[in-house]
Amino acid sequence: MVTTQELPTLINGVNVDGLSSTVTAIKATPAIAKFTFRIQNEWVGASQNRSTVDTFYGAGQTQDRARPFVLEADEPPVLLGKDEAANPVEHLLHALAACLTTSMVYHAAARGIQIEAVESSLEGDIDLHGFLDLDPKVRKGYQGIRVTFKIKAGVTDEQLQEITQLGTGHSPVFDSLTCGVPVSVATERI
Repeated sequence: MVTTQELPTLINGVNVDGLSSTVTAIKATPAIAKFTFRIQNEWVGASQNRSTVDTFYGAGQTQDRARPFVLEADEPPVLLGKDEAANPVEHLLHALAACLTTSMVYHAAARGIQIEAVESSLEGDIDLHGFLDLDPKVRKGYQGIRVTFKIKAGVTDEQLQEITQLGTGHSPVFDSLTCGVPVSVATERI
């Protein structure tokens, strides 16, 4: 007798059966919800540096990736770099865009909401008076970030706003930026 394995339910490309199983497993064993992500960074020279993303801890154990990911960072020439990669604050905008989008899509899928397309544009304002220590009253980081989403889904305008709020309401990066997160820094000799 030939049996066929049942295919998972996919909404927005998300395996909602797997998502439901994950939620059930976390409810049964809350400790598996704790994750620690890691990154190793090395200065290359001038404004260039390179980060490697490899293993992380989650679901009660160290998780190995099939291969490490390498993230490059540089500055544009106007900021004395070689412009060979996005700069760190552009990486921050990318992290925010990616996390908002993923959070939105996953939570919409969990609610059975089909999304056909999502695009976003982000802008952030920085005043170099802060970074260059020219004015102690000026913040060194972003003074404001604006996010605009374009979403294609067969929903009402009100539901479209609700879909966007799924992203802002569940994104770890959005939460970290808007609520702040403690950062500890230590130094060791090489």
